[in-house]
Amino acid sequence: MKRTRDGGRKSAGKHARPPERARRPRHVGVVSLTVAALLFAIPVGSASADPKPSLKELAAQAQELHTQIETLTEQYNGQREKLKSAKKASEAAQKTLTTSETDLAAKRAKAALLAQNAYITGGFTRTLAFATSKDPEDFLNRAATSYALEQEQGEEINQLAKAMEAAARARAGAKARIDEVQQIVDDLKSKRDKITTMVAKVESSLFKRALGEAGQPGTRAVRVNLPIAGSGKAAEAARWALTQQLKPYVWGAEGPSSYDCSGLVMAAYQRVGISLPHYTGNQWTAGRHISRSELRPGDLVFFYSDLHHVGIYIGGGMMVHAPQTGDVVRIASIARRPFAGAVRIAD
Repeated sequence: MKRTRDGGRKSAGKHARPPERARRPRHVGVVSLTVAALLFAIPVGSASADPKPSLKELAAQAQELHTQIETLTEQYNGQREKLKSAKKASEAAQKTLTTSETDLAAKRAKAALLAQNAYITGGFTRTLAFATSKDPEDFLNRAATSYALEQEQGEEINQLAKAMEAAARARAGAKARIDEVQQIVDDLKSKRDKITTMVAKVESSLFKRALGEAGQPGTRAVRVNLPIAGSGKAAEAARWALTQQLKPYVWGAEGPSSYDCSGLVMAAYQRVGISLPHYTGNQWTAGRHISRSELRPGDLVFFYSDLHHVGIYIGGGMMVHAPQTGDVVRIASIARRPFAGAVRIAD
């Protein structure tokens, strides 16, 4: 083959180099067999490959995902509350804008009548400029104050200028509110997409099996009927919350068939005529802060430094709460989570 490509070379004589196969040392074959043996001895998979996580590690990852879901859910709930306020502000701004523009139109019409009257009576020295202007309204905008100073009706024109300023402010305010609402809506969509992705992951068969086999929390819930001490609204709210046991946790839900943690609290107090926002951050500031030793049925108990979880205290160191994705409303010890504080909403 080589002689064919090198066409001009001499033919091989008796001193020519032997073919490659003929001159290969015998020990090469021995080396090849040794390498092959070593390859068969190496376990399947590269030594540098990452080892698969253990069930315990997977369970820890699942619990971390639950925490992230709950944290994002309360941020989502907070943005929904903010959106309600922003929409109200936007609607108020639009009403102000409509009122301002109506008032402005009325004052402009009145100013135009004054100008026409002045023209008829010869009262204005610059009426000709007004009458011959290609844009009489623009002329009014620029010259109304000067006209007014020359006439007894000057106050009407001053009011026109003020109305124009008010309309401009109202227009800017309405736009700002609309932009704020849109920004919140966009943020809500982003958080909703993240939560949906994490929920799908944590509910996968892999993580469910890991949680079960690693012996993590997730025991089968049973309905527990406990007597709740007290006759006030707080105790009544706690009693009603117990009736919601075994209903599934769904992020962002506020009943009647499913709840997240702050949604259950909101629904329970709504049942007794007390309106609370669907957000742990706002529920934290909705009542009087009390110490752990002061707890009594109906008080709200908060957990974690960012307050992303809340339950309703029922006595005996226990609470009723909506725990996490894949779980149901149930009672639990308040000692199982990092206690952040408590709030009394009602007696």
